[in-house]
Amino acid sequence: MTHDSVRHTGADERAVLLVAGLADLAVSTVGTALGTVGTALGTVRGLLRRSDTADLAADAERDLVARGRLVLDRCTAVPPAHLEILARHALARRAADDV
Repeated sequence: MTHDSVRHTGADERAVLLVAGLADLAVSTVGTALGTVGTALGTVRGLLRRSDTADLAADAERDLVARGRLVLDRCTAVPPAHLEILARHALARRAADDV
């Protein structure tokens, strides 16, 4: 994902996306994380010794924001209104009867 393709968001929206991304990540990894706590701590210690920690953190933040955006899009998709669908069907039937 390039920097140009990242949508610029406000601080509030970015915070919501980060939290949603973290929550999704936690839910998807809770089963495996319980068995690998020691390995995770070793990995974290290794990451802290790296010279590109700031770049890793920025990449992780971008990934979490993207993951959060996907979660929120999946959860907040609004289906079309039932009465709107019925009205469209009625108009289509009326148009078919006129032909």
